[in-house]
Amino acid sequence: MKAMVIEKICDLSKEDKPLSLVELPIPKIESNEILVEVAACGVCHTELDEIEGRTAPPKLPVIPGHQIVGRVVEKGGGVTKFNIGDRVGIGWIYAACGSCEFCKNGLENLCNDFKATGRDMHGGYAEYFKINENFAVKIPDFFNDYEAAPLLCAGAIGYRSLKLAGIKNGDRLGLTGFGASAHLVLKLVKFIYPNCDVYVFARNPSEREFALSLGAVWAGDITDVSPEKLHAIIDTTPVWKPIVEGMKNLLPAGKMIINAIRKEDLDKGYLLNFKYEEHIWMEKVIKSVANVTLKDIEEFIEVAAKAGIKPEYQLYELTEANIALKELKNKKIRGAKVLKIR
Repeated sequence: MKAMVIEKICDLSKEDKPLSLVELPIPKIESNEILVEVAACGVCHTELDEIEGRTAPPKLPVIPGHQIVGRVVEKGGGVTKFNIGDRVGIGWIYAACGSCEFCKNGLENLCNDFKATGRDMHGGYAEYFKINENFAVKIPDFFNDYEAAPLLCAGAIGYRSLKLAGIKNGDRLGLTGFGASAHLVLKLVKFIYPNCDVYVFARNPSEREFALSLGAVWAGDITDVSPEKLHAIIDTTPVWKPIVEGMKNLLPAGKMIINAIRKEDLDKGYLLNFKYEEHIWMEKVIKSVANVTLKDIEEFIEVAAKAGIKPEYQLYELTEANIALKELKNKKIRGAKVLKIR
């Protein structure tokens, strides 16, 4: 099978082709596993973190990609959840132990044995992929393959971020950064909390225009002050500056939800501007989003289908994965980026 592989950690600002196109054997499945013929795989900022060495070290060489859509073409003994021909989706969670206190309480995202798709195990930048059936979900017919792929991470992690924000209908929500995840959160908020006003902070004017076209009541730059103080802000950027700037826009007891697996160190000095009395005083909260649970993925896909939420996306061939990653690195973003595998 054809696959795009991370072979070494590198700096994407200096490297144009961080992934190599290789031929690999089709994975052999074991008991309780399914073999998926991949149709599409979303491109996520986490892939940049893997390539540039900001996540836990990937098991190199590794096939990246954790927003996978395809059909079951083979199943191992004991598989009961899926049949041959079923369309399935797989997100960032590849496996968890199932027996620790976190797993038992539906928080397998916090499991010490959490394994990430496309980092700890081979992912979906390939023609075939295998996984235990318990960590795959069914994809509703409402979505085509390319629409479904971004829902599995950008959508699911945005859904988890919204749950952690704890807002209610009528509250004011901020979104910092407006890419694959944030534009789905905005659509989701419009369905679940129709009386909520959404304020968007984005560096790129085209992203701000995009946000307004989807129903944001206001859009400004990262350093701008919002017209109203906000009950919560969901940050989806890879840097520290929006956190420091955004805390000033929160109401007392407001929440800053950081939806990013890692922050880049390039602007770490910006944290020197963080002042207790200005940014965190009055019981403001900063909370991280750590991975997703299987329930997050299943619930979001169900809600998205009911709400008619479909992502904006740009399509690339598998062999164009390096182009998609470089565009993501250079902030050339409108919605989600998806690889067409089949």
